[in-house]
Amino acid sequence: MTILDAVLAFAVLAGFLTLVPGLDTTLVLRSSLTRSKAYAWATATGVATGAMVWGVAAAVGISALLTASELAYRILTTAGALYMLWLGASMIWKTFRKKPQSHTGANQVPVKQASSPWQGWLIGAGTNLLNPKVGVFYIATIPQFLPSGASPLLMGVLLAGVHCLLTMVWFALIIIGGSYARRWLANARALALIDRITGLVLIGFGGKLLVDSFITDAAMPRAAV
Repeated sequence: MTILDAVLAFAVLAGFLTLVPGLDTTLVLRSSLTRSKAYAWATATGVATGAMVWGVAAAVGISALLTASELAYRILTTAGALYMLWLGASMIWKTFRKKPQSHTGANQVPVKQASSPWQGWLIGAGTNLLNPKVGVFYIATIPQFLPSGASPLLMGVLLAGVHCLLTMVWFALIIIGGSYARRWLANARALALIDRITGLVLIGFGGKLLVDSFITDAAMPRAAV
């Protein structure tokens, strides 16, 4: 298997996984519908940054410690679960608080004021970095696509980069689509509903991750993301 063959084969696998709806897709979709384009792009970039860090970590063997050490995996999983629970709960809580609204015309409905893109990046990166299943995915798949004689570190970085590129392409479609959908969803009730649904998804992911961290059989997954 050549390097090109390995990259193309991995791209097919990563492409299918990217299209599967998940937490990252939910965060970017929510950002594109309820925030500015800059915020949405920052969130997407944060997600890709977290994935790249996990890919590099897997390539140099750091992520292998998570699969070898149950304690390390449980600690990171618990931290990630608590972060997702807090983020989801805070999103829901904020929808019940009175928020400032901006008007650009008499016939336009109120829309949310844009948050800082830096905040979007932190949420995207933090959510991904605190999900050890991403690291386990890389540690389980990268060895399967290592051509004979190739550097594991360089191949790991290359494959993670391919995954990030595909992810950003998918997120670009979501952000562009979301910018058009905002024309029909740019009202206070719709935006609050989006945040509440996203918050519930985060709480669901966080709850599952927290339960998994205390179940021996589920706490050490091998290839799940």
